[in-house]
Amino acid sequence: MAKGKKVTETVEEIVRPIAEEMGLILWDVTFEKEGPDWILRVYIDKDNEGVYIDECVDLSRAVDPLLDEADPISIPYNFEVSSAGLGRKLTKPFHFEKKMGETVLARLIRAENGVKEIKGVLKDYDNGFITIEKEDGTQVIVEQKNTSFVKLCDDEDLF
Repeated sequence: MAKGKKVTETVEEIVRPIAEEMGLILWDVTFEKEGPDWILRVYIDKDNEGVYIDECVDLSRAVDPLLDEADPISIPYNFEVSSAGLGRKLTKPFHFEKKMGETVLARLIRAENGVKEIKGVLKDYDNGFITIEKEDGTQVIVEQKNTSFVKLCDDEDLF
């Protein structure tokens, strides 16, 4: 692994060209401890349609030997490839750009004027500042660093 580079950045560099060659969008890479295990997850998406399990399997099989060869992680871990899914978190500038006009929920780290969550249509993203238009038509601008998460609300009508 390159000095000072995060595991997720190294994995993104390995996975991105393969995902793109397969017509997939590399949505995110996470490396987190869950219980006693470390999990490396690669999240993928496609424009205008969902991701099928076969695409997850194909990407996993294509990337697995390259990860073994590059050996960016020195501890035992489990490797998973998954659809970015419904209710996905928006964490990177391109996430916000791709989901402009969709309904999102932003949870603030600290309540502002007694408000901890802002839900509405994503109107703009500019250099870490997120503009959300609430149901009443008012627009709220929040700084991404002041949120614990921003996620899509595309799964609310399913249950």
